[in-house]
Amino acid sequence: MKLKNEKIIKSKPLKGFTLIEVLAYIGVLSIVMVVITSFIIWSVHSTNKIKVIRETLYNARRSMEIMTYEIRKAKNISPTTTSSHLYLENTTTTEFYLCGAALTTLCQRKGEADPIYLTSERVEVKNLEFTQVATSTTTPSIQINLKIDYKNPANRPEFIAQIISTSTVSLRSY
Repeated sequence: MKLKNEKIIKSKPLKGFTLIEVLAYIGVLSIVMVVITSFIIWSVHSTNKIKVIRETLYNARRSMEIMTYEIRKAKNISPTTTSSHLYLENTTTTEFYLCGAALTTLCQRKGEADPIYLTSERVEVKNLEFTQVATSTTTPSIQINLKIDYKNPANRPEFIAQIISTSTVSLRSY
């Protein structure tokens, strides 16, 4: 006999995820996370590489511009000039040479003043060479060879940068 208020309870299928669905979700999520992480790491390395190249290039360009400017306005090149030390004669003597503890910083000194560092502490000058160039005129010329490396004590590939710059500059004859 059945009562009026009695309800028949039907069993409904349970809702949820099966183990296979959960494993598939975790697998897809893992692949997406690996791709995103790889992209972020690559982006950071690329950004570091660009900063290193920019820093090295800026130091080389700035140093060459300053030396070129000073050579052009000089009245004469001192006979005491060597292949690694340039002496320019003007109202005061201007010198360009390597300084610092390891001789890897480019310095400029005017007269008896303290030297001015032309390169930052993040780069090192590997080669600085001055060569007097013989020309058909009486105006002296100097060839500058400059090689600057980014300091990379850990030898990480994203911190490797090197700029080699060569320029020939003539003194202006007034």
